[in-house]
Amino acid sequence: MTDPTPSRFEALQRRYRECDLPWDRDLPPPEVVAIADQLPPGRLLDLGSGSGRACIYLAQRGWHADGVDFVPEAITLAESRVAAAGVAGQVRLHQGSVTHMPFLEPPYDLAIDVGCMHAFHGDDLRDYAGELRRLLRPGGLYLLFAHLRNRPDEPLGVSEATIRDLFTDDFLFEHVEHGKTTVVDTRWNSAWFYLRRR
Repeated sequence: MTDPTPSRFEALQRRYRECDLPWDRDLPPPEVVAIADQLPPGRLLDLGSGSGRACIYLAQRGWHADGVDFVPEAITLAESRVAAAGVAGQVRLHQGSVTHMPFLEPPYDLAIDVGCMHAFHGDDLRDYAGELRRLLRPGGLYLLFAHLRNRPDEPLGVSEATIRDLFTDDFLFEHVEHGKTTVVDTRWNSAWFYLRRR
């Protein structure tokens, strides 16, 4: 089992310890909010769940959520927020790698990833995709936000071609929304991918 590079783990761990989380908001992104409004409640898998905002939001709307993150400080923060929101009975949080989740059993109706998978490469990407295939039910929706890498020298991101190679056999690409994302002073090409499990 591997994770993104140790330096990435240490950087994220430090950010959580110092509460330096420029991406953290009370609500999940509008794309997640819209999906919650469109789908009936079911089982949610949040890949790279961070502070738990998506798990909490969907649990408040009747979903049962499993959140997975490899940073222990993220899990600790999410646990406190889940308890404060009064949804501890509907949210389970797991510290571990999203490339290897034997502690979870299918089926899930919805899987979301807001900025986790784009940090992986090689075997980790294939393992991640394999776990998603295993856990998401046929007809289930996978909502992915990723920074898009256009050149090999870019420090973070994944190419759209790689995403399509990973998922085309088992998922239908229903919709892709391309855009730009700015966090503090850094700007990336990015996209939201809406994939349906075949």
